[in-house]
Amino acid sequence: MTLDRRAELGEFLRSRRARLSPEEVGLIDHGARRRVPGLRREELALLAGVSVDHYVRLEQGRSLQFSESVLDAVARALRLNQVERDHLYRLARPWSGEEPPAAQEVRPGLRRLLDAAHDVPAYIVGRGVSVLAWNRLAAALITDFGALPPEQRDFLHLVFLDEGAKDLYEDWDDKAADTVAYLRLDAARNPGDPRITALIDEMNAESPEFAELWQRHELKDKTHGRHIYRHPIVGGLDLGYETFRLPDDPDQALVAHHVEPGSPSADALRLLASLTAEPATRG
Repeated sequence: MTLDRRAELGEFLRSRRARLSPEEVGLIDHGARRRVPGLRREELALLAGVSVDHYVRLEQGRSLQFSESVLDAVARALRLNQVERDHLYRLARPWSGEEPPAAQEVRPGLRRLLDAAHDVPAYIVGRGVSVLAWNRLAAALITDFGALPPEQRDFLHLVFLDEGAKDLYEDWDDKAADTVAYLRLDAARNPGDPRITALIDEMNAESPEFAELWQRHELKDKTHGRHIYRHPIVGGLDLGYETFRLPDDPDQALVAHHVEPGSPSADALRLLASLTAEPATRG
């Protein structure tokens, strides 16, 4: 089973129409009762400068051969950001192939790099927001990834099905929304990945919070930001993070946390690192 891009395209465009009001885009609302929120198809077509039939065919996925100029016009009318624009192009154009991707492997050099970063919580995330590798401090900060079954070693199971996550992340609502937005972008980039499809089905069935967020069709690429952790041992930690995608495998990304020097969070992270350090071996 793979992503139904025609259905995904229609749902995405409808969700983006729904977030725009006529007044917001300079149209006159004559007061007629609207059955759905946001712009009508006719209004969107007018803004984009395309025929209503042409736009309807796009939204219904009746053709995947639209010109670049049409997609650009629709993207501008919907006020899409760059990530959303790329997503529209990805859905509205034929995919070159939908074969299941090969299993992801983390290079030994990257594992050694993680292990050498004693003072920095760091991990490598792969397709389907799976955690492919991690260092000791990341496990101490977030969870013992090694103790999890491989099929549950991802941020979806952690954030939505582990009750401890709501205690760990002070900004759980933001973390949850971001995780779903990452997954939706990942699903479109990897339409032939059966694990991603299975994850989406499982989360929709098991987590009402996920199901609600999934229907929003939000998209986000993991880049940089911050999280506030409420660690059960060392207390609060306000940590930033930076994401580094691998040039030869953009589906893998190294995520490393950082902390403001001299801050209480720096002291807490230092304490956590000391508590999780490997014991010195005796000669």
